[in-house]
Amino acid sequence: MNAIEPADPRLLVLAQDFREALRHSIYLVRRLDADGELSAAQLSTLKMLMDAGPASDGGGVRVGEIARNLGVKVPSATEQIIKLERAGLARREPDPSDSRAVRVTLTGAGRTAVESANERRNAVMAGILSSLSDEDRAALAAALPVIGKINATLQA
Repeated sequence: MNAIEPADPRLLVLAQDFREALRHSIYLVRRLDADGELSAAQLSTLKMLMDAGPASDGGGVRVGEIARNLGVKVPSATEQIIKLERAGLARREPDPSDSRAVRVTLTGAGRTAVESANERRNAVMAGILSSLSDEDRAALAAALPVIGKINATLQA
C-alpha cells in the first residue's frame, strides 16, 4: 500500500473521521459477545480460519498471516492457536504446498462456535439497527459497498 498525499485537505479530515469511527465501532462490536466463552481475538482467529477453508483444499492460514491480520506478534498468535487447539476448535495441519510449514484450520466444533457467536452478535446488532430510522438503515446499507471497496484496497 502506497501512501498518497491527497491534494484536498478535506480528504484528510474525512480519512481521520472514518478511521476514528471504524476504530470506535470495532471496540464496541468486540463487546457484543462479552458474555461468550471466547475472546474477541480468538473469535477473530476462528472467523479467519472459517473464511480460509480446509488445508486440504489449499485453505487454512499460516501462523504469520494470523498474527499479521490480528495486529500481533507471532508468539501471541501462537498462544491463541494453542488455546484454540486445546479447546478442540482449531488444529494445525501440514501445508500441502510447503512440507516445512503448517496451516491452522477450523474444526467442526470451531465452526459451531463461530456460527453461535455470529448468531448472538447479529441478534444484538439487529436490535440496535431496529432503533434507527428507515432512512438511517438505508444510508447504512448504501455505504456497505463503499466500505467493501475500501477493505479490498486495504487488503491488496
